[in-house]
Amino acid sequence: MRERHSQLTVGDASIHVVEAGPAGAPSFVLLHGWPESWPAWRPVMARAEPDAHVVAVDLPGVGESSGSTGGTKRDLARTVHELVITLGLEDVTLVGHDVGGMIAYTYWRMFGDLGRAVIMDVAVPGVDPWAEVERNPRIWHFGLHQVPGLPEELVRGRQRAYFDFFYDALAADPARIEPETRRAYAAAYASDAALTAGFDWYRAFPDDAKDNADTTEVRTPLLYLRGDHEPGDLDAYAAGLREAGASTLECALIPGAGHFAPEEAPDAVWSTVSRYAGRTRRSS
Repeated sequence: MRERHSQLTVGDASIHVVEAGPAGAPSFVLLHGWPESWPAWRPVMARAEPDAHVVAVDLPGVGESSGSTGGTKRDLARTVHELVITLGLEDVTLVGHDVGGMIAYTYWRMFGDLGRAVIMDVAVPGVDPWAEVERNPRIWHFGLHQVPGLPEELVRGRQRAYFDFFYDALAADPARIEPETRRAYAAAYASDAALTAGFDWYRAFPDDAKDNADTTEVRTPLLYLRGDHEPGDLDAYAAGLREAGASTLECALIPGAGHFAPEEAPDAVWSTVSRYAGRTRRSS
């Protein structure tokens, strides 16, 4: 599918938007995580049918997007919501990976205009098993990234080496995250402002957990996905989301993938998400 790039002003931010497929079709909005940018979704976008409208963005402050929200997922969700309105999107499937999944969760709870939401490979602040994840020594970077100023000092000029550690440690097949894409991610966080924007996503976790304390029922369909090589009990995540108010929840594993499922298994990710969208569309 041919990519169309644009810059859209959304509030105080300028958002880099990448679209493919007919603009009037049901839309899939794709949110990346850390330490990545919109190209994380390029393999999935390439699998989409010609009649699907897919939209990927650089989150504020990263890559070719400017602006900052201070990192709270509530403010990021508002920015994404304004983008959806500005683009005039209809029957939206919001798909978020990693930090993008945290934003998708908050959007799903805050706004009632989604057709459905998909959250991938992430624990949501304040939602079980969040406390268990925070205690896990393998997730040491959560604490480091929340320290004011320190991660910027340590990572500045070493983005490629630092980011490579996470791709190699968390992917089932690190080779699926190709050198060219890794270089693009390092470039997306090359500036001090971009590094801070990314680390601010972590610094906002305590505020996010408070924002996510609401357990009012949400009926918008929600799909939770994890790579089958990523540690964690899928049932525990499902239980936490149901306790948090997800009344229409499905969960699934992506075969052959670790944490970076959109790049490690794009065929399975697209087929799972697109089938889910079609099924919930027919049943709504």
